[in-house]
Amino acid sequence: MQSFSFQCPTEIVFGREAELEVAEKVRKYGGHRVFLVYGGGSVVKSGLLARVERCLTSSGLAFEVLGGVQPNPRLSLAREGVREALAIQADFILAVGGGSVIDTAKAIAHGVANPGTDIWDFWTGKVPLAKTTPVGAVLTIAAAGSETSDSAVLTNEELGKKAGLNSEYNRPAVAFLNPELTFTLPKRQIACGVCDILMHTLERYFTPVKGNSFTDLVAEALMKNVIDNARIAIVNRKDYDAMSEIMWCGSVSHNGFTELGRRKDFSVHKLGHELGGRFDVTHGASLTALWGSWARYVYEDDPERFARYAERLWGVDSGTAEERARAGIRRTEEFFRELDMPTNFTELGIGVQTEETIEYLADMCTGNGTKKVGYFHPMDKKTVMSIYRMANK
Repeated sequence: MQSFSFQCPTEIVFGREAELEVAEKVRKYGGHRVFLVYGGGSVVKSGLLARVERCLTSSGLAFEVLGGVQPNPRLSLAREGVREALAIQADFILAVGGGSVIDTAKAIAHGVANPGTDIWDFWTGKVPLAKTTPVGAVLTIAAAGSETSDSAVLTNEELGKKAGLNSEYNRPAVAFLNPELTFTLPKRQIACGVCDILMHTLERYFTPVKGNSFTDLVAEALMKNVIDNARIAIVNRKDYDAMSEIMWCGSVSHNGFTELGRRKDFSVHKLGHELGGRFDVTHGASLTALWGSWARYVYEDDPERFARYAERLWGVDSGTAEERARAGIRRTEEFFRELDMPTNFTELGIGVQTEETIEYLADMCTGNGTKKVGYFHPMDKKTVMSIYRMANK
């Protein structure tokens, strides 16, 4: 096990009607003027937005609202949010929604705390992030884990580039997790969320670091729990116990706990981000469309690792390590298909791509061939192109 430092300061308020504690927690973290961010009309139609607004109003908290956050959150809207939040001198940013809304709120928080800096400069590494504004998150979909994570993603529409930023300043101060808020989600969103949670753990599980038994056991248990409860939730979206298990696993999967003592890989995320930036596809779907191709390309680096995964997650306990490894990859893709999730480009809805597009995606992923991606199997431009080609069917 490698040395590590772990801190996840986000306060979790979990359970039915958790969102009714919003005003109390805003005040706890020094908020007086709240800038509230949300996505589409679902939080309006469900009455959630109005419920949160009443909580703020009844506690005498001033607030302004910005809606319109889209999947693959846009830099332009985050910039607009920074301007509007600064205009009201906001001192607390509140997200009501899923990962894209929370990531947008994080970006706005950074911009409010650093008014002289364009927020994209933080995402490109041009300017180091050294301070932010407190963020709260009322979670409406178990998926991205942004409510507890140190990461945030933005898409620069002008460049067609989706980029992630990792920083402890990305951790929200408080998150409100009410599983009942997920009851109205379409099955597709539940499936995408489940796969995103699994991928957050898989990208930490496949590592070159050996001898990390406890972290392995935690990761395996989390993934098994998500798989079991996903099968229940897809049939009955109002099963509180199943949705609560998935929701909590989503938060734990991306707060860093399942990577302690090793280094996360996130190769498939980086490959998938380029699909999101170019084709505006759903994040979870971009990951399932690529994972099998990545796994088949790299499993020979450590077939025993993949064989353990196959045994612990899918009960594959016979055959050579290579045979078990390949069986585990197949079983994973079968589960994705069970949820109607894609396993290649055509199933993703973007069709078979030209070689020119494959090279463009690889250039975007590797900085025009100047850097390698990932740690389990560091990928140069040639390798990235090979994996994209494997999924290109």
